[in-house]
Amino acid sequence: MPEHHAPLIAIIAIGLLLAFILGMLAHRVKVSPLVGYLLAGVVVGPFTPGYVADQDLANQLAEIGVILLMFAVGLHFSLKDLMAVRAIALPGAIGQIAAATLMGMGLGWFLGWGIGGGLVFGLALSVASTVVLIRALQERRIAETERGRIAIGWLIVEDLAMVLALVLLPALAPVLKGAAALSLGDLALTLAITLGKVAAFVAIMLVAGRRAIPWVMHHAAHTGSRELFRLAVYAIALGVAYLASELFGVSFALGAFFAGMVMGESQLSQRAAEEAMPLRDAFAVLFFVSVGMLFNPGVLFNAPLAVLAVVGIIVLGKSVVAYLIVRAFGHPSGTALTISASLAQIGEFSFILVGLGGSLGLLPPEGRDLVLAGAILSILINPFLFVLVEKRRGAAAARVLPAVAEASPPPRPAPAAEVTQPEAADPAHELPAMADHDVVIGYGRVGSRVVAGLVGAGRPVLVFEDAEAGVAAARAVGLPTVLGNAADPEVLAAAGLPAARRLFVTVPEAFEAGQVVEQARALNATLEITARAHSDAAAEHLARLGANHVVLSESEVARRMLEGATE
Repeated sequence: MPEHHAPLIAIIAIGLLLAFILGMLAHRVKVSPLVGYLLAGVVVGPFTPGYVADQDLANQLAEIGVILLMFAVGLHFSLKDLMAVRAIALPGAIGQIAAATLMGMGLGWFLGWGIGGGLVFGLALSVASTVVLIRALQERRIAETERGRIAIGWLIVEDLAMVLALVLLPALAPVLKGAAALSLGDLALTLAITLGKVAAFVAIMLVAGRRAIPWVMHHAAHTGSRELFRLAVYAIALGVAYLASELFGVSFALGAFFAGMVMGESQLSQRAAEEAMPLRDAFAVLFFVSVGMLFNPGVLFNAPLAVLAVVGIIVLGKSVVAYLIVRAFGHPSGTALTISASLAQIGEFSFILVGLGGSLGLLPPEGRDLVLAGAILSILINPFLFVLVEKRRGAAAARVLPAVAEASPPPRPAPAAEVTQPEAADPAHELPAMADHDVVIGYGRVGSRVVAGLVGAGRPVLVFEDAEAGVAAARAVGLPTVLGNAADPEVLAAAGLPAARRLFVTVPEAFEAGQVVEQARALNATLEITARAHSDAAAEHLARLGANHVVLSESEVARRMLEGATE
C-alpha cells in the first residue's frame, strides 16, 4: 500500500486528520478534544482493524512535541520560580512518588509479580505526564499562578527522579531478579556518575548557556528575518535537548526545559514563545495519538478489576497523597485540589519505564498492558477532574467581595468587605449588585488603562482577570474583581451582563476573546461590546460574533502616527 513507501507522511497526515475529526466530535458533545486525539490513536493502532501506523515513528514525533512543550514551559519558568517552590515541590514529589510506588508494588505482589516487577510498576504509576499536566494548566491559564508553579516544580522533581530511575534500573536488574547480590560499591558509583552528569549539564546551561543562547537569539533577531529567528528557536530547543541526552544522559524533556529557562532570561523570550507555539501544538496532538496506539481495549475485559485498581491508584491514591502533603505545608484547599488534579494521570515517562522494565525481564507483559490502560483512562478522566476543581474555584472567586481602597472609592455604593483569597471566600457573599455598569475583561497593559479611564469618568466598573497577580493589582486600587477565565460561561455569569452597559474585551487571544464576545451577545442583545484584535482576520472574527467595535492594533498605530505627522 502507498503508506508503506512514506510511513512518516502517512502517520502525520492520517494521525492529524483523524485527530481533527474526532477532536471536533468530542468538542461537539462537550468533551475535551484530547479524548478525540486518544481515540484517533486507537483507530490507527495495532489492536483495531484497518490501517496500522508505525509506532516507532509515532513515538519519535511525540517526543518532539514533548521537547517543544517543555521548552515553552522553560521560557516562562525561571530558576527563581523553581527555587521559590522547592520547599513544597521537592518533599512533596518525593513523598508522593514513594507512596504511589508502594501502592503499585502492593498491587504487583497481589498479582504474583516479583519485587522488580512491582518496583517498575509502582514507579510507572507514580509519575505524571508532562504533556497532559502542562496542557491542562495552559488551557486554563493557570501555569503562571502560584499553584501552577508548584505543580510544574513538582513535575520537574518527578522527572528528575525518573531520569535517575532509568539509569539505575539496568544496574539493579540482576539484583531485583534475584540473580546477583547487592554491591553497595557499584550502586554508589553508578549513582555518583549519574548525578555528576546531570550536575555538569545544569552547570553548563547556567554558565555557558546563559550567555550563548541569548547571544544567538539577539543576532538572529537583528537579521530582520522572521524565518531565521523562528529557525533559531527550533534549533536551540531541539539541539540542546538532543545534546543533553547524548552527552549527559539527561532526558530530552529536561534538556529542552533548561534551554527554555535560559532563553527566558532574554528580552526576546515572549517572541520565542509565540514562534514555538504552532509547531508545539501540532506535535503535542501526535503525542496523544501515539499514546492511543498503545491501548489494547481487550485488557478492559480480560482484567477489569486490575484495571480499576490501577486507575484507583492513579486518580485517587496519588491525588489523596498529594492533597494531604500540600495541605500539610500550609497551602489552601484550592491550591491542594489543583495540584492533586494535575498529578492524577500518567504518561510518557510511564511508557518509557514499562518498556525498559520489559526489556530487562522485570515487568511481565500484563504489567505493561495495565499501565497503558491506566494511562489512557486517567488521561480521559483528568479533564473532568480539572472541571470540577476549577468550577469550585470559579464559584468561590465569583463570591468574593473586594476591598475598597481609601484613595479610590467604589464606583457604586456597596458595603465594604474584607479581602480574602478565593479559597477562603464566604459562600454566602455575592458581588455588589450592579446595573448600567461597564465590564472589563483583562487587567493587563491595555485593560488597566481602559479601567483607569472609565474610573476617571466616574463609571462603575467590574474587572475579570485570570492571573492572580493581575487580580491583586486591581483589588489594590479598590476595583471589584473576579478571579477566573471569562471564557468560562460559569465565570462570566458573575458579570451581570443583562444589566450591563458596555463590555471591553482586552485580552489579545482572538479565540478566547471570541468566546467571551459570543456569550455576551447571547446574554444581552443591546450590550455595547468593544474588543481588541491583532489582525484583520481576528477583527472580522470578533465582529461576526457580535462585537460593535473592534480596535485593530496596527490600524490604531498607523492612525496615531499620521496624527503626529507634519506636512
